[in-house]
Amino acid sequence: MFVANRMTKHPVSVTSNATIGEVDRLMKKHKFHRMLVIDNGKLVGYLSDRDIMRVTPSPATSLSKFEIRALLDKLSVKDIMQTKVVTVNEDATIEEAALIMYQNKVGGLPVLSEVGAIITATDILKTFVDVMGLPRGNKTRMTLEVSNEIGTVAAITKIFADNGVNLDSLITCSHDGKRYEIVVRLDDRTQGFDDVKRQLEIHGYKIVHVAKIG
Repeated sequence: MFVANRMTKHPVSVTSNATIGEVDRLMKKHKFHRMLVIDNGKLVGYLSDRDIMRVTPSPATSLSKFEIRALLDKLSVKDIMQTKVVTVNEDATIEEAALIMYQNKVGGLPVLSEVGAIITATDILKTFVDVMGLPRGNKTRMTLEVSNEIGTVAAITKIFADNGVNLDSLITCSHDGKRYEIVVRLDDRTQGFDDVKRQLEIHGYKIVHVAKIG
């Protein structure tokens, strides 16, 4: 799955000459946490609600709401925007985008594309939920502990197939490079689940957790 499939195209943006007060009201109205700053069709900066909070007087101040608003209306976006913007290409994978966000501790990335776009942590989370098949009804989630051996995944999926149990999704997660967790989600409409559990245990695969999801 690629960034181009999950990004928000033509997001609401502002110019560098807009006032902080205008942007603050716009963010609150639309419940945005970040905005692109675009001048003459070119990305020149990035602004988040945290940037606005940095220049907003403390709630403990004696200033009234009207005085605070007047102060914010005197500041321009260009005064506080981030100009060293971390970006991602639209042909990058979702995993790459997630890694860039994690490494740079940011909640969103402008996407370098012809249409102008942004991808956020919420988009990444929604992708994870979709990949796990969670919106598609009740599922059984099973976690297996296995060793790092070639053919393990193939052997496990064969056990499910031989017992007529349909796998909805499967992911692996390494603990120390030697032991892995394999998380599978099963379509609850299929039969043979108890037979699968017996066969997995017979073949030495440890079932560490089973739960209903959705």
